[in-house]
Amino acid sequence: MTAKSLRICDRLTLPADAVTQTFACIGRKGAGKTYLATVLAEQMLDLAAQVVVLDPVGNWWGLRVAADGRSKGKDIFIAGGEHGDVPILPEAGARFARLVVDRSVSIVLDCSGFRQGERKRFAADFAEEFFHRKKTQRSACHLFVEEAQLFCPQRTGPDEARMLGAFENIIRLGRNYGIGATMISQRPQSINKEVLSQVECLCVLQVNGTHERKALEEWVQEAGADRKLVGELPGLARGEGYIWSPSWLRAFQRVRFSGKTTFDASATPEVGKQTRSALLTQVDIEALKTDLAEVVAQAQKDDPKLLRRRIAELERAAAAASPAADPAELATLRQQVQDHKRQALDLAHRITAIQREAESCVKSLATAVEARLTELLQDLFRANMGISCVGDPGAVVSFEPIIQRRSVVLLQKPPVTSKTGDSCLTSSNCDLPLRAGARRMLAALCQWFPSGRTEAQLAAQVRMKRTSGTWAAYKSDLRNGGCIEVRADGLWYATEAGQNFAGLDVPGTPATTEDVIALWNSKLRKGARQMLEILVRHAGATLSRDELGTAVGLEPSAGTFAAYLSDLKQAGLIVVDRDGVRAHKENLLL
Repeated sequence: MTAKSLRICDRLTLPADAVTQTFACIGRKGAGKTYLATVLAEQMLDLAAQVVVLDPVGNWWGLRVAADGRSKGKDIFIAGGEHGDVPILPEAGARFARLVVDRSVSIVLDCSGFRQGERKRFAADFAEEFFHRKKTQRSACHLFVEEAQLFCPQRTGPDEARMLGAFENIIRLGRNYGIGATMISQRPQSINKEVLSQVECLCVLQVNGTHERKALEEWVQEAGADRKLVGELPGLARGEGYIWSPSWLRAFQRVRFSGKTTFDASATPEVGKQTRSALLTQVDIEALKTDLAEVVAQAQKDDPKLLRRRIAELERAAAAASPAADPAELATLRQQVQDHKRQALDLAHRITAIQREAESCVKSLATAVEARLTELLQDLFRANMGISCVGDPGAVVSFEPIIQRRSVVLLQKPPVTSKTGDSCLTSSNCDLPLRAGARRMLAALCQWFPSGRTEAQLAAQVRMKRTSGTWAAYKSDLRNGGCIEVRADGLWYATEAGQNFAGLDVPGTPATTEDVIALWNSKLRKGARQMLEILVRHAGATLSRDELGTAVGLEPSAGTFAAYLSDLKQAGLIVVDRDGVRAHKENLLL
């Protein structure tokens, strides 16, 4: 590498050894942190340095294209994503690490198409093999980690410890083997503190969030920096920021960062403006494709889209062949078409068979459950447990209402005294018939029996307003009819008379977390459902409002964010305190 320098801003020049230093690019969404990181990558590539990008967003392919979207950009290999030279598989992390180290290739690893578990598996395998191999093959290489909090999280789950350990080794010890790194994130408080403390050069753009600024303040104070850095962050313009490097550069400057020379694939599309198309340039990648032939073959295996595309290509080739073409060549083409058609047909048949088998299993399970339920209810009536049918005691009991779930069977029981000491409550106390709204309230209470519900939970479940006149009227009907009671704990309960009146027209009590979520899915707004899903996924762990807001794409200060939290809190599905928000373990059966 020549002794050139990097110039990523208007007032400061970085020495060439920046390739093996550790950077952090921090800024709010849209402030330009990825833009700045790609400027740094461009200049490293201009120095002929090796650049490796771990991209879970899918924007870094723009390095291959010039800023005009059409001309040649940088010579860098793209793996995965919509613009990849080869596909990328979750199981190929170690293979790509060997390729990167053994051939010293600059590469973008676009894992934006992976599910969460697939991304973690790929990243852990890649980081472990990359670090281990670099120990014996030392050379300057810079690793860019987009959305660093995904790979170096402050809070780790059972499937994240190995991944965090591998990246911690790279960032903490990697410089010994020629590895530099840049972490890019809008959430510094969510990056592991052991990792963040290794940063030699902080590039921070506009930051508004309280938690983000607090994390930066703690970090710079620990290193003895002036706190005014944090206080001025909200007022920075787009593309403007601070560079702070107390040990390496001994610099603390407010600067305007340089512009890109390659295509800005991370730019947010604007309403009313046509998005420019970018044409990927060609680089010398044939040798790399050969190295990854096994990976490509595995990705293409049993892919219906690729099969249909190959069939179309072969059919066009056969149709375009002239009459004077070699008969043997035509026969080969026709045979290839037939082989691919048979392969596609076999795949379609396997998919159909799997679908039929799944449908058959579901039907069989439903039939078995229905039969068992009927047997249990028959045993219950035969046991003469104090329950008798209205009318002729010797009459044959019909279980059709169980299947239809719309009929009501009225049962008689001896008078039952309320636990609150009220007058005797019997089925004859119920003022029949109740109005539809009151019946919905009663059915909801019976569904959770013997547990009670708060008034807010009940109102949320039946989707009524507690402040309305109809709610008060329904409540009065049910209490006067002896169907419900409000006990000293403040919860509402269905009385036995209320249960008798409701009969079998009551949904089953939720037995699992999935049952509870299914019950509430039709009653909650989309944003509230998304919040609940995220909190359940964290199994009762507390998330800050900022963390939850980022996960659902809402600002914590927004009115809709507060409304969704209120919906979930009234339903008894979450707990909100000064530490943050968490799923209600008992009510969600976690």
